[in-house]
Amino acid sequence: MAGSSSPRPSDHIDSDEITSPDIGFRGWLRWFWRQLTSMRTALFLLLLLAAAAVPGSIYPQRSADPNGVTLYFSNQPQLAPWLDRFQFFDVYSSAWFSAIYILLFVSLIGCVVPRSIVHAKAMVAAPPAPPKTFTRLKAKATFEGSTTTLDEAFAELKARRYRVVRDGKTVSAERGYLRETGNLVFHISLIGLLVAVAVGGGLSYSGQRVLIEGETLVNNLGSYDSFAPGTFFNRDSLTPFTVKLKKFEAVFDLQAVNVGTPTDFRATVISRVGVNGKAKTSVIRVNEPLALPGANVYLTGNGYAPVLTFRDANGNVSFSGPVIYLPQDANYTSLGVIKLPDASPKQFGVLSFYYPTVAKLKTGALTSAFPGNVNPAITMSVYVGNLGLDSGMPTNVFSLQVHGLKQVAGGKKHPKVELNKEGQTVELPENLGTVTWDSTKRYASLDIDYNPAQLWIFMFAMLALAGLIVSLLVPRRRVWVRKVSGGFEVGALAKGDDARLEQTVFDLKAKLATKISKKVQK
Repeated sequence: MAGSSSPRPSDHIDSDEITSPDIGFRGWLRWFWRQLTSMRTALFLLLLLAAAAVPGSIYPQRSADPNGVTLYFSNQPQLAPWLDRFQFFDVYSSAWFSAIYILLFVSLIGCVVPRSIVHAKAMVAAPPAPPKTFTRLKAKATFEGSTTTLDEAFAELKARRYRVVRDGKTVSAERGYLRETGNLVFHISLIGLLVAVAVGGGLSYSGQRVLIEGETLVNNLGSYDSFAPGTFFNRDSLTPFTVKLKKFEAVFDLQAVNVGTPTDFRATVISRVGVNGKAKTSVIRVNEPLALPGANVYLTGNGYAPVLTFRDANGNVSFSGPVIYLPQDANYTSLGVIKLPDASPKQFGVLSFYYPTVAKLKTGALTSAFPGNVNPAITMSVYVGNLGLDSGMPTNVFSLQVHGLKQVAGGKKHPKVELNKEGQTVELPENLGTVTWDSTKRYASLDIDYNPAQLWIFMFAMLALAGLIVSLLVPRRRVWVRKVSGGFEVGALAKGDDARLEQTVFDLKAKLATKISKKVQK
């Protein structure tokens, strides 16, 4: 009857409240596991891990720069304790960074393992039966055939490396499982890469040392200028070896077009493994490290180290030895710092420049015109006062804080101290004594690096790259040939985009039609 409500079941209950079923504790666990092991969550955790690593590059880390952490507490006494509470000075071993890392592992493993099982079953399963109709297939065709058409289709698809099965009036074929295999190899390699990076980063170490010709590096913590250990590094794991810099040579281009361009750097070293190891002479070049048990020694820098001797007014030596000068430009105009806290009658510091091939600019300033040691010279600016070396705070040996010091040589008011040849002795102002340029040596900056997972990282990276390429290039296709009234029809389906799918159907139809035509002619 119009206007009347439709009849309702006798057990119908009128209620505005919708009650969801209680999924229980196991249901919630299952839901959480599915969310965690989804690819979307894995990608989110990967991005979150990258974001979580950012504070490690902003704030000094205790494992790599303990002095920097101490200095940060001194400069930021209010902010530093709060950052320390949230482990911002120990980012890579912090609880929150480790939690993200572990969740990423679990997520990736939860994604890969079920997919691997499904893929393994699909690899041995027969190609699926065709759909009831090919109407909705993007690639399809019909043609006339003979009684042997299905046999010829079976043989042709087999020759094209399809997995083929014939069932009555249908031939089903499938290929491209290598696409999913490559996808799984990529994700498994990614897990292996993360594990290798974690293990390698925890057990690795990297140390830096500047060696002057004649000096020796001993592989212990006290011999390094700087040292960055991994989270699980043990000093007892250091392989005992020594590396002595015998000679350093630099070759520069002399042609007019490329004059001064470096063509080769060679550090000749004598290495010895163990206490009673045999001495071995080797040459370290850029990108040609010295391989030692437990470490690789890389050449990362070089420069000049003039040997200087400072004497006070009474002739007593207050400093004597090579001074490392850091290059400031391509022609090795180099800056050196000398601090003399024990000088008499008062301590002083020196900012000095070394010019391998001295030249004068139009402004009157000195510079180096060529990086080779052709016409060397040294200039010095002298500062008198408390150098701050007794404060207990670590200071940079390659810098001099001149604030609060009195300049007595150099600058606009005082002439600089100049040394123009080796063996020359020059008096210092303010009755500070003399300085002698004894000789000139070369130095090499060496980086000693150890990572036990280096080979594994390379292998997993190459496997991941190979798997990614395979997953992108190999198409996944299913092809069916079926007998219908009036002839045969071909249909194909691809997983994802496949630009050659329609061409595959056309080629298969043409191939079968050609065989039929040849039989008719015979």
